[in-house]
Amino acid sequence: MTMDRDGPGAILVGIDGSTPSMRAAAYAVGMARRQHCRLIAVYVRSLPSSLLPLADTGGTATVTTIDAQDAVERELREAFQEYLPALGVEAELVIRTGDAFAELIAAAGEARADAVIVGRSAGLLHRIAGSLAVKLVRCGRWPVTVVP
Repeated sequence: MTMDRDGPGAILVGIDGSTPSMRAAAYAVGMARRQHCRLIAVYVRSLPSSLLPLADTGGTATVTTIDAQDAVERELREAFQEYLPALGVEAELVIRTGDAFAELIAAAGEARADAVIVGRSAGLLHRIAGSLAVKLVRCGRWPVTVVP
């Protein structure tokens, strides 16, 4: 935060096209508009090398996953171009590839984000191993808002 303003200078929101992440994005847009600050939306694509094809599929699963990520990225870019100009928010969409936790931390650091907003994870595995939101909270570098 800067001394000449009340509130954050930049808010980072993690998005992946899921319903909770899109709710987080809507929340972040409203917060950025009210606080008169920048919004950085980050979509993290999985690493293709970490996408192991299923047995005897000839790589079809990997190609399908990459195609799905391409489709999500395309939809996010279209939404940014269509809706954000009317909302009066200075925003940018950042596309990164890698581990979501590591890439969100790196992006928040580079953007000098004052807050991080993410959607709630609904996966059973995340309840056992720890969700992205929990990892971000434990990191303790920024206030983290988890949107249901």
